[in-house]
Amino acid sequence: MLRELLNLFRSDDAIARMGNDFTRMLDLAQDLTVRAGHVFFDDKGPSIQGLEIAKADIEINKLERHIRKQVITHLTLSTSRQDVTYCLLLMSLVKDVERLGDYATNVAEVHDEGGGPLPDDEHAAELRDIRREVEATFSAVAEVFSTSDSARAVDLIKHGRVVTGRCDDLISRVAVSAHDAATTTTLVLGARYYKRIEAHLLNILSGVVMPLHKVDYYDERVVESSEEA
Repeated sequence: MLRELLNLFRSDDAIARMGNDFTRMLDLAQDLTVRAGHVFFDDKGPSIQGLEIAKADIEINKLERHIRKQVITHLTLSTSRQDVTYCLLLMSLVKDVERLGDYATNVAEVHDEGGGPLPDDEHAAELRDIRREVEATFSAVAEVFSTSDSARAVDLIKHGRVVTGRCDDLISRVAVSAHDAATTTTLVLGARYYKRIEAHLLNILSGVVMPLHKVDYYDERVVESSEEA
């Protein structure tokens, strides 16, 4: 489905503008996630970077509303039936990107909301590795989206499920650790927010391989039957 959407982006001026805005949203969300990781793991506290993160999140929200307005206007004026499916897909995708901005902002705010410094132990090391995995997924999403690489999307989805499982496992282990309340808060919230970021990235990737009514839900049987066809 994503391949057809990309073709529409390139062939129709109105759709192309929506596609450019969506790409801008995705780029902003990726940069915001990386910045938030620096704030969280470097424990800088309130800073100019924190203000820049807040501004980026606001811009992402504005772009989401702008795209939704463009979609509604386009569907009202367009006589092309095929645009409907792909505009609905875009409406779903922009919501996931908007949530990426929210969760990245949450990551940057953990220390301001009572979180303590990260310990020098295996729990913090695991969370750092999860961060690297999530940021790697984010870097790949933009390329997969632009090329409609379904095989790569499937690989990333499968690996991403492992990453979200690691987040759950880390939360369980931290819950029974000897860390104080502030440190536990930092580790648990960090794992939780990175899990949600990864999950929304997987939702976007599902748009590459799943039919519209199953976007946000990965069904191996659907993908396999599509590949066989």
